[in-house]
Amino acid sequence: MFVDGIRLQLAASAPADGDGPLLPLRRMAGRTTLLLGIALALTACGRAPTEDILRGGVPARTNLHEATRLPQQAVRTVNRNDAGWRLIYHPERAPNGADQHAASALCGLERKRPVRIEVQPLAEPFDDPGARKIDIICA
Repeated sequence: MFVDGIRLQLAASAPADGDGPLLPLRRMAGRTTLLLGIALALTACGRAPTEDILRGGVPARTNLHEATRLPQQAVRTVNRNDAGWRLIYHPERAPNGADQHAASALCGLERKRPVRIEVQPLAEPFDDPGARKIDIICA
C-alpha cells in the first residue's frame, strides 16, 4: 500500500502526456549508467599491477627516469642492457657530475656499485643535438 501510494504521487505529478520531453533524457541516463557499470566491471577484471622483475632484481614498475636522480628535463632515455645501464641525457640541463650521480643511483637499484662509465657515440647525433649517451657498468 505504501509503495502504491508513492506510485500514485509520482503519477499525479507527471505531465498528462507521459513524461513529455524528459522521457528521452531518462532513457539516455539509464543507458549511460548501464554502460558505465559495464566499463567499471571490465576494468576490474584487468591485470593487476605488474610484479615483473628486470635483470638485476629491479621491479619493472620502477620509474627509471626518476631513479637517475637527474632533473626530468635532462633525461632522454634510460634502459637496462646486458652490461648494465644505458643513459641518454643532456649534460647542459643536468648538474655537474650528472653521469656519476646517475651511475650511483642506477647501480644502487641493484645493490651494486658503478665500476665504469663508457661514453658511446650517438647513432644519429643530429636527431638530438647536445645529447650524451653513456653505458654504466655495475659490479
